[in-house]
Amino acid sequence: MSLQGAITEADIANYLANTPGFFERHAELMASIQLTSPHGQRAVSLQERQMEMLREKIKAHEQQIMEMVRHGRENVAIADRLYRFTRTLLLAATPGGLPVELVQSIRKEFIVPQAAVRLWGLDAAFDSLPFTMGVSDDTRTFADSLASPYCGLNSGFDAVAWLDEPATVMSTALIPLRGAQGTIGLLVLGSPDPTRYSMDMGTEFLARIGELASAALSRLLPVA
Repeated sequence: MSLQGAITEADIANYLANTPGFFERHAELMASIQLTSPHGQRAVSLQERQMEMLREKIKAHEQQIMEMVRHGRENVAIADRLYRFTRTLLLAATPGGLPVELVQSIRKEFIVPQAAVRLWGLDAAFDSLPFTMGVSDDTRTFADSLASPYCGLNSGFDAVAWLDEPATVMSTALIPLRGAQGTIGLLVLGSPDPTRYSMDMGTEFLARIGELASAALSRLLPVA
């Protein structure tokens, strides 16, 4: 039990913090104080310990800078891919060929193993094309219910059957496509990697892909 009025470590720390000239008047203490190095059990002087702390701070700052540079490069790469994807949509020669070019561009630019798209409510001129077939009422209802892209394990969704090799798909992203009058389709991305599309991943980027695709595919809708 400490005695009343005894000097505490807090008192000493407060005194030193508020007396900057103390170590100038007692410079010999700087050399005599010995601390334990965090990199071993050897004793080091206060100056050495301060230098070690400074080096650790510099190293931490360097790691932060390298991380920022890495993220910057990744963002530039993503922006380039999005640019090329958008350019492909804008340069599509015919509306009827747009869904095929969209899927091919997604697979190429974003390294997606499998992708497919189905559309409905289009102009009658496109009714017999492959991208309008194989869509059940349940799938349409499901697409209508999606407020944002779905990401997660393949739970036997009907839409996965649109992919080239549905039996190999372990995780999937389902992106609703919407026009002025409501849902017009569903974009399906599939991967054999069960962690590629997880339920806890962010969907903002996928939502932007869906918005771009929806805007481009509006060329296939009936003219009001």
